[in-house]
Amino acid sequence: MPELPEVETVRIGLNQVTLNQEILGGDVLLDRTVAHPSSVDFLQGLKGTTIAQWHRYGKYLLAELHDSGWLGVHLRMTGQLLWVDRETALHKHARVRLFFSTGRELRFVDQRTFGQMWFVSIAQDPKTIITGLQRLGVEPFSEGFSAEYLAEKLKGRRRSIKTALLDQALVAGVGNIYADEALFLSGIHPETMCSDLQPAQIKRLRANVMRVLQDSINARGTTFSDFRDVSGVNGNYGGMAWVYGRDGEACKICETLIERKKLAGRSAHFCPQCQQ
Repeated sequence: MPELPEVETVRIGLNQVTLNQEILGGDVLLDRTVAHPSSVDFLQGLKGTTIAQWHRYGKYLLAELHDSGWLGVHLRMTGQLLWVDRETALHKHARVRLFFSTGRELRFVDQRTFGQMWFVSIAQDPKTIITGLQRLGVEPFSEGFSAEYLAEKLKGRRRSIKTALLDQALVAGVGNIYADEALFLSGIHPETMCSDLQPAQIKRLRANVMRVLQDSINARGTTFSDFRDVSGVNGNYGGMAWVYGRDGEACKICETLIERKKLAGRSAHFCPQCQQ
């Protein structure tokens, strides 16, 4: 699933190519991709509008429309937003097409079909329609994501720190890849209970969450299977990863073999020597 760096990469790309161009219409090829309103009303609401700016909240993308509301997108597991010429051959898994006045289109491609799109009118609060926004915690690059905030949220919690980092109500946008990476750089085993973490460890963890997210944004995200930016280009962070996806390979620090184990239904990658 695309995490914060991948979604941020898409946001940056969309702001470079889609702004201030009239949406002439579109085509919904899979009705359930449109979560709100109906497919017909979705297209009608967007017709004639222009995008002023794309924003990101956790793993959600919201396009602010000039005087007419919002376009919301969640890529889920395999969603891609591609900026292509109208004449480009239709992708096998294309779900929604939005046609722009410049002869280009924004195409939502989603193999697993878990991705969603919303049109929210200007009279509505996006959080009342895109209800997942209500459950998001602080943004990791915001002032609210302080060591004090993290310590308070983890205090007394008898669950693993890896599981806690995946909780979007704790910090928005962090998923499996960057939780593993931040824990490695912090020297914290993924099974460590939140309540057992010391202040110095929490301080390191906060810094390393921001570090790995920024490193990945700089590398235009991670592509292990489906992620592409708006031009269809892979992300490059996978080649830089410390532990994620490297089970059975030597640790870059101590050369111990990286291990992988299931933790609360998710894979955790770690170095048993560096993370104790």
